[in-house]
Amino acid sequence: MPAPLAERLRPHTFDEYLGQKHLIGPNAALRRMIEAGQCPSIILWGPPGVGKTTLAYIIAKTLNKPYFQLSAINSGVRDIRDVIEKAGAEEGAILFIDEIHRFSKSQQDSLLGAVEKGTITLIGATTENPSFEVISALLSRCTVYTLKPLSEEELVGLIHTAVTEDELLKQRNVEVKETEALLRISGGDARKLLNAVDLVVNSVTTGPVVITNDLVLEAIQQNMAMYDKSGEQHYDIISAFIKSMRGSDPNGAVYWLARMIEGGEDPLFIARRMVILASEDIGNANPTALVMATTCFDAVNKIGFPEGRIILSQCATYLASSPKSNASYEAIGMAMDLVRRTGDLPVPLHLRNAPTKLMKNMGYGDNYKYAHSYDNNFVEQEFLPEKVSGTVLYNPGPNARENELREFLRRRWNKKYGY
Repeated sequence: MPAPLAERLRPHTFDEYLGQKHLIGPNAALRRMIEAGQCPSIILWGPPGVGKTTLAYIIAKTLNKPYFQLSAINSGVRDIRDVIEKAGAEEGAILFIDEIHRFSKSQQDSLLGAVEKGTITLIGATTENPSFEVISALLSRCTVYTLKPLSEEELVGLIHTAVTEDELLKQRNVEVKETEALLRISGGDARKLLNAVDLVVNSVTTGPVVITNDLVLEAIQQNMAMYDKSGEQHYDIISAFIKSMRGSDPNGAVYWLARMIEGGEDPLFIARRMVILASEDIGNANPTALVMATTCFDAVNKIGFPEGRIILSQCATYLASSPKSNASYEAIGMAMDLVRRTGDLPVPLHLRNAPTKLMKNMGYGDNYKYAHSYDNNFVEQEFLPEKVSGTVLYNPGPNARENELREFLRRRWNKKYGY
């Protein structure tokens, strides 16, 4: 089976490289430094598919240095130490770490000694602002270079290069008639663009290929699972993950979790969605769910991958196996709708603070009843504006925990809210 088109067309020299002329153009400072045989540890910061990995490879090849590569998605501290040990035996070795922002603090700390001593030259790639995602000690030992999004002209040129220079596509007699759909689907990502071109060409089984917007959309829609792990399918899979937990199926939840992990999804994105679900779909049926999800987010942020997958799995299966209630979610929705319909209703005088004598004379705070001064720390009084008095916004769900809350409210408010 042939390599993907993006791999077949991967450039091997600065002159073949697409874009980033401010860094590697004929007179650019980074290129001059590399061609002079020098390279400090650097961080390449830019959006997906603009050539960070390729640039690291070209730098190593130009310098004729041993090259080692790790991905922060599936590498732990032990992997880092192993590769540093191997690189240390090779003079001037370069260690490239893709998505370095996904490394935890302890993983980034494990790089410090080798970078500081010059045991390795680190090239890190990140789509996130390194000022926030890379620890200051490591960042201070690296030079940050920003890669710019590829222009439409560069991307269109890449399409024509692919169909005219790739040995396999040349055999298909490809004519590029329209490019708008390809550019829209790729979102400026050169790798996704080339994968889309390859997929579209292969969708035509015989004869010459005329690339049109209609052909592109038809081919991509039929092969979405093959093509896109970060576009539409990204949202489909996170939707399936959330709905599996909401539907109390831990098996479905952990399956879709595995799909996201294998697809390179940001673990903090997954953890954030579980924090939301814990409140939206579980709420007061099990308040511990929110504590669990928040702790999961913090732990994954500190530990990183690959070990973070265990924490994500524990949290996902717990949330899926928890009783469910969206009562608090429904309550805030109804409350906001009520506010939009009724406007800025005045706060009842007895609920207002009276920090000045004038306010006190105006009746602010008069007749307010301090709950702790009464039996059971409760006394009936009005907490809503007069116009919406008696409105029920929180309706506890039919589950053990919220049945207790409903009974508590019934005892306190008698018939006022109908609990």
